[in-house]
Amino acid sequence: MTMKEVKIPFLIVVVVVAALLPIWVLAAAKQHHQEGGEKKKLRFGSDGQFKILQVADMHYGNGKTTTCLDVFPSQFPTCSDLNTTAFVHRMIQAEKPNLIVFTGDNIYGFDAADAATSLNEAFAPAISSNIPWAAVMGNHDQESDLSREGVMKHIVGLQDTLAQVNPSDQDVIDGFGNYNLEVSGVEGSGFENKSVLNLYFLDSGDYSTVPSISGYGWIKPSQQYWFERTSAKLRKAYTSKPQAQKAPAPGLTFFHIPLPEFASFDSSNFTGVRQEGISSASVNSGFFTTMVAAGDVKAAFIGHDHLNDFCGELSGINLCYAGGFGYHAYGKAGWNRRSRVVVASLEKSEKGGWGAVKSIKTWKRLDDQHLTAIDGQVLWSKSSAGMRRKKPVGGT
Repeated sequence: MTMKEVKIPFLIVVVVVAALLPIWVLAAAKQHHQEGGEKKKLRFGSDGQFKILQVADMHYGNGKTTTCLDVFPSQFPTCSDLNTTAFVHRMIQAEKPNLIVFTGDNIYGFDAADAATSLNEAFAPAISSNIPWAAVMGNHDQESDLSREGVMKHIVGLQDTLAQVNPSDQDVIDGFGNYNLEVSGVEGSGFENKSVLNLYFLDSGDYSTVPSISGYGWIKPSQQYWFERTSAKLRKAYTSKPQAQKAPAPGLTFFHIPLPEFASFDSSNFTGVRQEGISSASVNSGFFTTMVAAGDVKAAFIGHDHLNDFCGELSGINLCYAGGFGYHAYGKAGWNRRSRVVVASLEKSEKGGWGAVKSIKTWKRLDDQHLTAIDGQVLWSKSSAGMRRKKPVGGT
């Protein structure tokens, strides 16, 4: 890629930001605390699809005064957090998702003078779109003037978010931002009151709090217990009347820090690139095994390692990086910032209506002139899942 080709999107986004930033900032200012209030209900559209836009590692600072990292020297004068804001807006316009998911390091606390203001501005494009959105925290969100609990409470108070501080049915749980969202079937179908896609959000922490263990945080036993209980409840509901199903509805998990199992792949068995090490916790808390045992999770989506954007399948679960999104985050000059899109599609019933989830696909878009889509792949399909289950029986 030439210098000229790389510079084009930066010129475009600055113009877009200049025109639209006042609208976004105004929308962000219209906060109201929705905890305990009425939330938007997620459901598949009349086209039988549900689309999720994943935004990882915005690393938002103080807006236009915050400089970019790892771009070409010629781009520094015009590059700032506003490029990140414009990229979110471009992705929303291009993909028109049903849900936007921010998977941590939404702000870069050390460089954020006021955490609340930075959070407002970071999420402003999602708020102005009126599209439901959810978020988890990374390891940098709490490094300004708000604690992790304070950051999550602020997020929950923003407009149109479906995020929750923690589940209401478990008194003791580690972290902040452990919750689940249910996605109902198409209105008017037999699945309109049944969740056909389950989304789990977990706080993977920031850094180890155990003196003898260094490095990053991990998903704790109390969180895994909540996940197991929630998954079991959803599986039971899905396999019960009405419209009782034989297998559980597919589930997707979202958190920030990779599990040690993300290191299980090489270039022969993943789609995308691995350009840096896997920065997981130094201990394995067993959450991957917990997901496998639950039996409903088909993919896990994370951020944290900005130069990795691959998906690889292990024991029936796809482990997927999004790739770095934000411009005030480390990256690689000439390697475009990027975002991941996930689409679940329903199967057609014999009578022409919509049934259960048939497939889950993903691709990424680059922040270039054309928002180039790359690495399209099928993460899970109902037919291939059946073939995998039957394979050992057939002896081939």
